[in-house]
Amino acid sequence: MNLDATLNADLHCHSVVSDGTLTPEALAARARAAGVRLWALTDHDEIAGQQRALDAARALGLPYLTGTEISVTFAGRVVHIVGLGFDHEAAELAEGLRATRGGRGARAREMAAGLAAAGIPGAYEGALNYVGNPDLISRTHFARFLVDAGHCHDIPEVFRRFLTEGRPGFVPHRWAALRDAVGWVTRAGGIAVIAHPGRYGFTPTEEYALITEFMAHGGRGIEVVTGSHTPAEFVQYADTAREFGLLASRGSDFHSPDESRIDLGALPPLAAGLTPVWAELAHRIHHA
Repeated sequence: MNLDATLNADLHCHSVVSDGTLTPEALAARARAAGVRLWALTDHDEIAGQQRALDAARALGLPYLTGTEISVTFAGRVVHIVGLGFDHEAAELAEGLRATRGGRGARAREMAAGLAAAGIPGAYEGALNYVGNPDLISRTHFARFLVDAGHCHDIPEVFRRFLTEGRPGFVPHRWAALRDAVGWVTRAGGIAVIAHPGRYGFTPTEEYALITEFMAHGGRGIEVVTGSHTPAEFVQYADTAREFGLLASRGSDFHSPDESRIDLGALPPLAAGLTPVWAELAHRIHHA
């Protein structure tokens, strides 16, 4: 397998194990049919779907890297760290993710209380109907309930009206520390990657602080081509990867056929001259 920057690798997507709508098996089939040649399932703060994804990929002859997306609090904001190529049976990683998930239930009940005060009762129970794993109930599940119940036309409207800071259903959560998230992945044999850096709205100074602290803790990669980045950001974060000597990653951040902007495998390739994260993880790729 050619592991250069042109490889159609999709190393960021979500299943019903977190907040996606497809099973790991269905995602593997969709990725394979879309021409993906290296795949990773990266459920939020969870690795329970990894063996299913690995088995499905092997059955399809689709090379696979283990993955997860860890929620981190940095400078008062939520930042996501993707871990790739780790041992998915590593006890420290599993326990760290379990602790990170632990606050979601209480947070969800607070969100429901805020929505009830705004005239929308029953949101917690409604959101649970969309949850594959109750430990991972999230804003996305509330958003699907609010759309289907007719309170909003689509998910972006839900977030604008109810689920962002200052709105009735917003409740902040204290996630893992950057040091811990990077450490869990690294000590499990994987590589930590900053997910979709263009999404955070950091100033250049804040972004510099994130990247330098991330690297100081052993982080090695950054998503360059991802579903929420614009073409200009593809260029910007390619430059960032070169400037800091970071490995470049690529992934759709696919959640659902009905919700995601970009389908699995549909992004442009990484720019020439970047070192792709998968080239450093060749020994961790699972083949059929």
